[in-house]
Amino acid sequence: MLPGLIDSHLHAVDSAMYEFDHRVPDMETLADVLKYVKARADSLPTGEWVTLSQVFITRLREQRYPTRAELDQAAPRNPVVFSTGPDAVLSSLALKLSGIDKNYKVPEGVPCRIERNPESREPTGMLRNCSPIIKSKPSEKQPTREDFLERTKMLLADYNSVGITSIADGDTSDEQVEIFQQLKESGQLSCRTFLVLHVEASDPFDQIAARVHRAAQNPLHQYDNLLWLRGIKSYLDGGMLTGSAYMLQPWGISKVYSITDPAYRGMRYIEPDPLYKLARLALENGFQFTVHAVGDGAVQAIMEAYERVNKDFPVRDQRPCITHANFMNADIIRKMKELGVVANLQPDWLYLDGATLEKQFGDERLAYFQPYKTLFDEGVMVGGGSDHMQKIGSLRSINPYNPFLGMWITLTRQPRWTDRPLHPEQRITREQAIRLYTLNNAYLTFEEKQKGSLETNKLADFIVLDKDILTCPLDEVKDLQVEQTYLGGRLIYSRPGS
Repeated sequence: MLPGLIDSHLHAVDSAMYEFDHRVPDMETLADVLKYVKARADSLPTGEWVTLSQVFITRLREQRYPTRAELDQAAPRNPVVFSTGPDAVLSSLALKLSGIDKNYKVPEGVPCRIERNPESREPTGMLRNCSPIIKSKPSEKQPTREDFLERTKMLLADYNSVGITSIADGDTSDEQVEIFQQLKESGQLSCRTFLVLHVEASDPFDQIAARVHRAAQNPLHQYDNLLWLRGIKSYLDGGMLTGSAYMLQPWGISKVYSITDPAYRGMRYIEPDPLYKLARLALENGFQFTVHAVGDGAVQAIMEAYERVNKDFPVRDQRPCITHANFMNADIIRKMKELGVVANLQPDWLYLDGATLEKQFGDERLAYFQPYKTLFDEGVMVGGGSDHMQKIGSLRSINPYNPFLGMWITLTRQPRWTDRPLHPEQRITREQAIRLYTLNNAYLTFEEKQKGSLETNKLADFIVLDKDILTCPLDEVKDLQVEQTYLGGRLIYSRPGS
């Protein structure tokens, strides 16, 4: 028996709706990608947009983006957008319909980078953080409110099947807040949910302030152990899976990430003063603030903002957070401990993408990549999550949300496609791995007195496993099965045949 497991960062509603229109096959090669693009184009009228998102190039065997020419060949009559989070490759027709040519200038205030042929200045098709200027239109059927409710409920039930009884929805829109509220009111919310409201940092500050103040007045901002609006989230940099995380040192020229500028350090989306003002606004209004910060440059930037706010008032009690924080260093970790900043990490990336990262950055620059042991040793509270983005299914999803796979990764630090672990000195114990998904995550959401351990007067959220996680062979940890899941003492999942 274990306490009910907690996922510290995922995107439930978006993930649930991803395959609403049609099933998207698994893709392991560029041939798979281009086959899908062609099939979608063949099924759509001429001129309809083909979009494919979150097929990360680090997880393709060829380890590169499809080219503009390859997308043109696969769908000559349809505009195509192949996106991997903030970054995308567009076909020629998609560029044309978006008005992006060699003379195009990015609008002021849009932190977008268009990669160009150095001689002709023609766009290569590679765009970084340019979604506001891409004129794509949905070609899928549009869901009703009932569709949102049913598919989200279906996904929550699948979370329950792998032992998850609590989640933090890490970038929630107003419409998604309403989905969760309706599920709660109808008695169908099977995961306790900590809501982290999305705030667009590029909006005028008066609009941002009005949004935060409205959220502070929302009844959901008052504590409820089933649904609580308590976090604010913005995006500080790009991604390590796409080649746009903001780094302290240059990325280096890369065919994998289509990087040709030797001085390129990634993409930073919020400058120091706006970042400080945004963090202060959230924290002084009773919200935990967090940013998407992947690269060590971005992690250092948000720590500098928290240090500035801490000079105005102590931030520790609001548990300011950094989401992802994949790349760190010893100085950053020391400052996190001093200020009480918490870390929200996702182990799956180490397993799925570690081989590519080592090839790109080398062993030395990865010494503090997801440094779980150092964080535990230094007393920085760190939690584990999935960043589940798309698809229902704990192992077929992008990213996998099976918490036992996540625990196994922190125990072995063994990336796939490699024959050696990634900085094994950062491995943690089984007890610590369990804490990542239980008591530590409860602390990240201010609920360590209510849940996260099996104790008198705590919520009766617990699971029953088919084996003892503390004594079973190490490689069996990732394959553990949940026999039963209880929420508040009520049985909400029972394994078929158990």
